Amino acid sequence: MRIYGVTGWKNAGKTGLMERLVAEFTARGLTVSTVKHAHHSTDVDQPGTDSHRHRQAGAGQVLLASPNRWALMTELRGADEPPLAELLTQLAPCDLVLVEGYKQAPHPKVEAWRVENAKPPIAETNPTIRALAIKGEVTTPLPRLDLDDTAAIADFIWAEVTR
Repeated sequence: MRIYGVTGWKNAGKTGLMERLVAEFTARGLTVSTVKHAHHSTDVDQPGTDSHRHRQAGAGQVLLASPNRWALMTELRGADEPPLAELLTQLAPCDLVLVEGYKQAPHPKVEAWRVENAKPPIAETNPTIRALAIKGEVTTPLPRLDLDDTAAIADFIWAEVTR
């Protein structure tokens, strides 16, 4: 499985870049899956639904299936959050997995960076970042790509994962 990440500070454009990259790669005929890390507690299920009631009753896993999609929810119930490598084993085979977040994980990444955030690039201290997708000017020894040039960023990522 080919894995590549998108990281950056809050409000740097990570999610928008991820969305555009998924559209770009799927338009090229590739199958793409994504992993999004959230630092806050998040719930994809809603109170009152049957699946929520199952979880509230104590189920460790609830698989919700419909004619349009299915979702497997796993309750950690105090256990540690699984590492990214373990979570990736849950995905079906695909051409590319794009990972948003997981700054410290060992997979290669592109950093979304905006000058108006007034923060130094994460790449200055993170060797897993291979390029910056930028808005504004920054001095870096890494390749710099225009944050809005999705095709060029996709080309860079694909060259990285297929070499």
